[in-house]
Amino acid sequence: MAEAGFTTDVDCARQLDAADPLAAMRAEFNIPPAPDGSESVYLVGNSLGAQPRASRSYVGTELDRWSRMGVRGHRSDRLAWVTYHELLVDQMARIVGGRSDEVVAMNSLTVNLHLLMVSFYRPTRARHKVIIERHAFPSDHFAVESQISQRGFDPDSSLVVLSPRPGEETLRRADIIDTIRQHGDELALVMLPGVHYYTGQVLDMAAITEAGHGVGAMVGFDLAHAVGNVMLDLHQWNVDFAAWCTYKYLNGGPGGVGGAFVHQRHVEDQGLPKLLGWWGTAMATRFEMDTKFEAVPTVESWQLSNPPILSMAALRASLDLIDRAGGISAMRRKSEKQIRYTDFLVDALLEPEIVCITPRPLAQRGCQFSLRVTASGIDGRWPAWRATGAIPMSSGRLPCRSTIRSPTFTGSSRFSPGCCPEPAPTPRLGEGPPRPAPF
Repeated sequence: MAEAGFTTDVDCARQLDAADPLAAMRAEFNIPPAPDGSESVYLVGNSLGAQPRASRSYVGTELDRWSRMGVRGHRSDRLAWVTYHELLVDQMARIVGGRSDEVVAMNSLTVNLHLLMVSFYRPTRARHKVIIERHAFPSDHFAVESQISQRGFDPDSSLVVLSPRPGEETLRRADIIDTIRQHGDELALVMLPGVHYYTGQVLDMAAITEAGHGVGAMVGFDLAHAVGNVMLDLHQWNVDFAAWCTYKYLNGGPGGVGGAFVHQRHVEDQGLPKLLGWWGTAMATRFEMDTKFEAVPTVESWQLSNPPILSMAALRASLDLIDRAGGISAMRRKSEKQIRYTDFLVDALLEPEIVCITPRPLAQRGCQFSLRVTASGIDGRWPAWRATGAIPMSSGRLPCRSTIRSPTFTGSSRFSPGCCPEPAPTPRLGEGPPRPAPF
């Protein structure tokens, strides 16, 4: 047997399946079929997680309540829509390592980033800079740039962009900390991803937060590719704020409701500037229709409008499955085994034609594999993959290569070894010449 007991034959994959305590969870998801109707290899959990089978029932329940109750559904029984968002709070708080009064499901990711930056980006003539990373997800870049401009500053002088060292793909922790300290006296905000969408690198959020606070800056994170993927402990890390979407690794469905975290010390500070809406005012007086704002004494005071019930119902189905699986800690243990297995297969069968640019240490990576395809005559971009029955996420923006962001486990398949309906497609790599299709 090879490293960690792995081999490249199909029996190894079958043994891993047989020993997997979470293998049965895969049956709880609908995996999109290939174009010819056969089972597919779904590798796009970093874009849109697969559908929990139970989501149809959860959403159907709310459609049925709407048809039977109409407006009475706002206040009838434990699923009352006026408080429906509260059903998600404890589960979401456990996933991100926050307290129940620090976490809320609301809006969408970029909307929440804007709302939170109103509170936490407070530039002055002396302290106005924001640190983001090169190749930030475009929406993050646009949001930060527009916040700087809206406050009367110039992004050309106020936006600090972190880049990897020449010839490297990922950011070094020391370089991030050094940049924070270099701009310390002028730095208002550090706004970085928990997991970089392009490389799959997990940033050291605790160290970044400590460094940012050390120079007097606020620190926030976009957790779109981190939530449901890696272990988070936002409260203990002292993070000021964070926002995320729920349609990737949380399997909340297309355009699903977003999430937000604000640390308790800020929740208790009612002097923070914020944009106000009636769903952020106290429930006891909300429907008296008074125009005096009385803030909810939790992160809910950042809410603007009543919650999107159908989207939240779909998300509840997935959050309940995560609980049944034993939570993120159990899923992460499984994820790390899958990472090691896939690393072994890439090393044994694909290098040097295909190499992984995602950091090797487990502490610096989640379930995503970003693969550089360098083999002559092989196109690793989306059109070439579609015919294989695999459903990857690819990017061909670099002229000399295709970097394929291929999470080895989507919200569904992260419960089973590899990313395939059966274990066979992964070991198929050993049955012929190296090629990218099985990923």
